[in-house]
Amino acid sequence: MAEGSVQRRLAAILAADVVGYSKLVAADETAALSQLARLRREVVEPAIHRHEGRLFKAMGDGFLAEFASPVRALECAIAIQNGTTGMRLRIGIHLGDVVADQDDLLGDGVNLAARLEGIAAPGGITISRPLYDQVRDRVKAAFSDKGEVSLKNLPRPIQVFSVQTTPAPAATAYPALPDKPSIAVLPFQNMSGDSEQEYFADGMVEDIITALSRFTTLFVIARNSSFTFKGKPVDVRQVGRELGVRYVLEGSVRRSGDRLRITAQLIDAAMNKHVWAERLDGSAGDIFDLQDALTAKIVNSVSLWVEKAELERVRIKPTVDLDAYELYVKGMALQRYERRFEEAYRHFVQAFTLDPGYAAAYAMAGYTLCFQHISYGSPIPPDVRAEALRLAQKVAVLPHEDAHALARAAHILSFIGQQYDLAKELVDRAIVLNPSHGYCWMSRGWVSINYGDADLAIDCFTRVLRLDPLDPHQAYAWTGLACAYNCLEQYEAGFQWALKAVEAHPLMYTLAYLVINAVPAGRTAEARDAFAKMLRMRPDLTVRDALQLCLTKDTDWLERMARTFREIGLPE
Repeated sequence: MAEGSVQRRLAAILAADVVGYSKLVAADETAALSQLARLRREVVEPAIHRHEGRLFKAMGDGFLAEFASPVRALECAIAIQNGTTGMRLRIGIHLGDVVADQDDLLGDGVNLAARLEGIAAPGGITISRPLYDQVRDRVKAAFSDKGEVSLKNLPRPIQVFSVQTTPAPAATAYPALPDKPSIAVLPFQNMSGDSEQEYFADGMVEDIITALSRFTTLFVIARNSSFTFKGKPVDVRQVGRELGVRYVLEGSVRRSGDRLRITAQLIDAAMNKHVWAERLDGSAGDIFDLQDALTAKIVNSVSLWVEKAELERVRIKPTVDLDAYELYVKGMALQRYERRFEEAYRHFVQAFTLDPGYAAAYAMAGYTLCFQHISYGSPIPPDVRAEALRLAQKVAVLPHEDAHALARAAHILSFIGQQYDLAKELVDRAIVLNPSHGYCWMSRGWVSINYGDADLAIDCFTRVLRLDPLDPHQAYAWTGLACAYNCLEQYEAGFQWALKAVEAHPLMYTLAYLVINAVPAGRTAEARDAFAKMLRMRPDLTVRDALQLCLTKDTDWLERMARTFREIGLPE
């Protein structure tokens, strides 16, 4: 340091670091670097600027910022954590004396902030006692006293506090465009004049979405969000903004007897211009070839980096039997739209009877069997459980590359079979096969919960919310986030996600996740209200029953949940 350039001052130092960055780089270095750059550009640097701070050092996956105000430092940390998706950060903040050398800061004040960051929970904030004393009555946040902690290279223990943040997404913000070509495929109009053909048109569009989502070079909006526009007049520019995509595909299907006509147009929503329009004619038996032709045209139009092998792999179909295919898509329509589960189940069974290699039909038959029980928390009868597991295990051994089938089977095996290792193997395969499939990430999130990996679960559910931003069933991801944050003992964050889930779907399992977060978060009134609703649904509910809604191989976490249910008054 040059003489005369050194100054001392009191400052609030914020230190942050990306959780598991080395693992992310090892998995996909290009994607990790791009995501980190976007995180700094879109979240970190704007938050520091808004809160009157100064970023004085960025190194690798971490950074240091200085604030004159301890309040603004903590508000900035909360804003960063609430705005971060995908990657997760640890943040530490200390108020202390620092040494300034031109634009750099040194000294124990900086070192202590870095040490606090190192002991923060993933997605969490840890602060020192000096900073806590300045912010405790000035920042709306929940604080948890962690006592005195010995930190590396410090002569004596210091008292630290964790800050409970609430990382709920902003309701009004439009998603940013991804850093690769992005597309939404809207439901095609059924031009057949026959309402019975609606399921056929929907199934065909879903197949196109699934095929596109298998390309690693594309970002594809999941089916549930695309289908929120079904039957509505569409402003393509607004669709692009709401879904955060550049391209939108819309079209129609006309089926008359054995003849089939598909029309489609690809629109650059960002520029509000047509890229191309296409008309494909053939027989109903040609549907798979027509889908392939349309998929290839879309991909070749929007991506310059498609490999031939990738295109060939997409041509592999779940079935080539048109009758089995029609039974399957009809079963999906019955399950999704009409909630006629027994009838849907029969359609799936008929489909795999016609084609014994139809993995998706086995998976959906198993999932439909236990869907009502999973949703409403009622015990699954032993014969239903056994049959659902048999069907899921069939998916595991069939030779196929159907990511959706693998993800469905993994969910069943993990949740009702506690076959955690097999479930993890299947869902990891599904993500490799179909990296933009929303349900695959949803299933991986729940399998990760059951496996006891809360950090991975949060990443998965966050991806679901981006891939499926308008999904009317987002409560499943919100519930997963409530569960994962409970595992990390970030109860206020877990409570806020559970509250959103309960408001959307006040079911047994969402209420259970509200209780396990509300009690340790000190939200007594909310906990008792949710508990009373659970008892109205099942007056004979026990701790053992409640834990069936929160299954995990993490025995310590299970015991914490059991203690919470006992505390609220649930009998063994």
